[in-house]
Amino acid sequence: MRVLVISDIHANYTALMAVLNDAGQVDETWCLGDFVGYGPDPNAVVEEVRDITNLTCILGNHDMAAIGKMPLEAFNGDARRSLEYHQKVLSASSMSFMRSLSANVKVRGEATLAHGSPRDPLWEYILNALSAQVNFEYFETPFCFVGHSHIQCVFTLDEKTGRVTVNQSKADKAINLNPKLILNPGSVGQPRDRDSRAAYAIYDTEERTWTPRRVAYNIPEVQQRIREAGLPEKHATRIAEGW
Repeated sequence: MRVLVISDIHANYTALMAVLNDAGQVDETWCLGDFVGYGPDPNAVVEEVRDITNLTCILGNHDMAAIGKMPLEAFNGDARRSLEYHQKVLSASSMSFMRSLSANVKVRGEATLAHGSPRDPLWEYILNALSAQVNFEYFETPFCFVGHSHIQCVFTLDEKTGRVTVNQSKADKAINLNPKLILNPGSVGQPRDRDSRAAYAIYDTEERTWTPRRVAYNIPEVQQRIREAGLPEKHATRIAEGW
């Protein structure tokens, strides 16, 4: 089965469409959360994801705030401004769809799905070997797929030595999956690994491979919509710089 794994779209419809077009035909799509936050297109993103067939989806921390299940005060000033805007413009149907979803960890076959981490699905960032090592104790499947950090990377646990290594993924280079691993597909709408292209991954359940992918999209077009919406300039700048 060929699975599209996406995360952290952050209301960037142009990036999302570039990913869907680049990925081509897939059997399932797994979304690791954060439809909204930062970007100019919350409704378009939610509506597009909602219509994907064979979808498994969990909520991220920005999604939880947008639907009123987390205080906006938990976010920094710029992020809070974007969420306030999203709360005003999200349609009733978009809100209803998001409220039908859960932020809880899900298991699909050999993979555990979490937004932040299996230990703390909403807030914890897995950024280094130390944070990854602790989290290997919180899932029983061979693999765990996470988002939240916006960094396309892989954490590998050597179960004999207990040592954890981290590697930033190389686009289009398939990784043979041997337990035990934590994998991040990166961010569709706002990468933070110094590569501004939209990030995602293809997971092949039969071949047991994970292929990180990157695709270019029209960043100036999105920046213009961010500015027209009156959202923080920082959010327009960072999508071009990948930080």
